[in-house]
Amino acid sequence: IIPPKGWRPTSTYDDIDDLLIPAPVQQVVTGQSGLFTQYNIQKKPMTVFEFQKTSNLDKFCSPRHVDFDELERKFWKNLTFNPPLYGADVSGTLFGSDVSEWNMAHLNTILDTLDNESGMKIKGVTSPCLHFGMWKSAFAWHTEDMNLYSISYLHYGEPKSW
Repeated sequence: IIPPKGWRPTSTYDDIDDLLIPAPVQQVVTGQSGLFTQYNIQKKPMTVFEFQKTSNLDKFCSPRHVDFDELERKFWKNLTFNPPLYGADVSGTLFGSDVSEWNMAHLNTILDTLDNESGMKIKGVTSPCLHFGMWKSAFAWHTEDMNLYSISYLHYGEPKSW
C-alpha cells in the first residue's frame, strides 16, 4: 500500500528521542559459506536517541553501493563483522492520535473483540509494536503469531529489504 502523496502518520518525530527500547539485542553472527548462526545478546535499555546515534556511526551505516545486488553482496561478505543492534517488540505506535487512516493502533478488525469484550491485548497482534533496526540487523523469515498476516509501516530511515 502506498499512501497518497503528502499523507503522514504524524506531524513530527521530535518527541520520540526519550522513548525507551527496553531490551535491544546485539545480533552476533558466526559462520561461513552460507551457513550462519545468529546469537542475540541482550544489551542494557537505551533511548531512541541513543539507538539512532549508535546506528549513525560509520561502522553501522549501509556501505556505498551502486545497486541492490551490490548491497546484498556486501551484506553477506560483512555479515560476521560489527554486530548490529536490533530493538524489537517495543509496545507503542508513532501514529498521531488524530490519524484514522492506516493507523496500526486502530485497524478495526475482528481481533478488536478480544480487547472490547475481554480486555485482552496480545502484543504485536491486537496492539502495535515498534521495531528499530540498523544496517545488517535482521529478523528471520517466520510465521506470524497465530498464523495471522503482518502489517509494517516504515516511518523513516533506509528502505527495508525482504
